[in-house]
Amino acid sequence: MQHLSNILEQCKEAGLRRTKALCSVLTTLLENTSPMTLAALAEHPNLKALCDRATVFRLLQKLSDKGIVRRLGLHERAAYFTLLIPGRHQDFLICTDCGDIRPITAPCPVHQLEKEIATSTGYKNLYHELAFFGTCNDCS
Repeated sequence: MQHLSNILEQCKEAGLRRTKALCSVLTTLLENTSPMTLAALAEHPNLKALCDRATVFRLLQKLSDKGIVRRLGLHERAAYFTLLIPGRHQDFLICTDCGDIRPITAPCPVHQLEKEIATSTGYKNLYHELAFFGTCNDCS
């Protein structure tokens, strides 16, 4: 499992300043295996007393821009955020009705294709994001 110190080093290399709020956002995302909304993060006990929703949003934007956090979801629905941890890949199911996001536990069918593309094109640090959209059991 990725440790907070490794993620903070990534942040430092990306030019982000280490603050209590940054550490708390990262810790909260690291502790939660499922993606979290801005509202859930801002209301989490690690962050609620430390900073306001706008600060959490700005941090998530910066982390997303630097490739440390992945933004998930439908554009008209609440966004979900999850850490991008090197060596750990996660694909998701997204409900088009309620916006619920769930991790997929099946093996990713795109890994071999990704390797072939990297080899044939010479691209380095190649990655992909895979999300399946449909209607969850609760909405159907």
